[in-house]
Amino acid sequence: MTPIAEAAPRVDGDRLFETVEALARPRFDPGDRDRARRYLQQQLEAAGWSVESQNFDGGVNLIAQRDGTNPDAPILLLGAHYDTVPNSPGADDNASAVAAVLEAAHLLKAPTPRGLRLVLFDLEERGLLGSFAYVSPQTIENLEGVIILEMIGYACEEIGCQTYPRGLPDSLPERGDFLGVVGNWPYHHLTDAFEAIPRSGSPTRVTLTVPVGPFLELLRSDHAPFWLAGVPAVMVTDTANFRNPNYHRLSDTPDSLNRSFLEGATQAVIDVLYQLLTRPQGEAH
Repeated sequence: MTPIAEAAPRVDGDRLFETVEALARPRFDPGDRDRARRYLQQQLEAAGWSVESQNFDGGVNLIAQRDGTNPDAPILLLGAHYDTVPNSPGADDNASAVAAVLEAAHLLKAPTPRGLRLVLFDLEERGLLGSFAYVSPQTIENLEGVIILEMIGYACEEIGCQTYPRGLPDSLPERGDFLGVVGNWPYHHLTDAFEAIPRSGSPTRVTLTVPVGPFLELLRSDHAPFWLAGVPAVMVTDTANFRNPNYHRLSDTPDSLNRSFLEGATQAVIDVLYQLLTRPQGEAH
């Protein structure tokens, strides 16, 4: 039998990086974010998705969804923020993650038992405003899990180039060549899925499941509002400023990224989503 990971569709690395290059301009001012939003909507529609806009005070989230073939099955949500801080092209933060969401739009549009919702959040850099505006009793109903991508394109090989927030285990790797997956206790099916699906060439995954609250450094992306609402969610990340020296700087450009790491990280996300979307209804987590 073909392993589920190998059965999942393969990422197009050229298309993935072209998306990063197309987005890698500052996306902080309203006009710049509007330009990015038009591009993202066009790309989602070209991949065959219908896109809705959610307007909130100062920003706009983009939402696309396809239903599952099993009307009783829950759905999965894949999300990333598309805005930047001022004066940074944001190639890693967060064009890398947005490119992976668009790649999922291309590769995971065929019918599956579970449905898939794609959300591109605005104003993450101003206090998670887009995701806080999005999360409500209506939007989290029937969500089996949420995967939030936060910077997935940078790697470093030197011992000591990887750092961590205080309080995390001392046994974590010293090299920044892994993909971090952080989930919320007591849920573990999403972190388990990332642990269980190796594919040759994809980066090692380091998973953690933590209680919500004690680690404020782990509440800095759009998974946090879902955690606070009690929804199973993971942040998938290259660990941002704990690895990438270009974080929030003018130097966060496409040529600073590790293309093979970005492609492997995206493939890991596609593999996990494929497994979760195609798992028979009623199968235990």
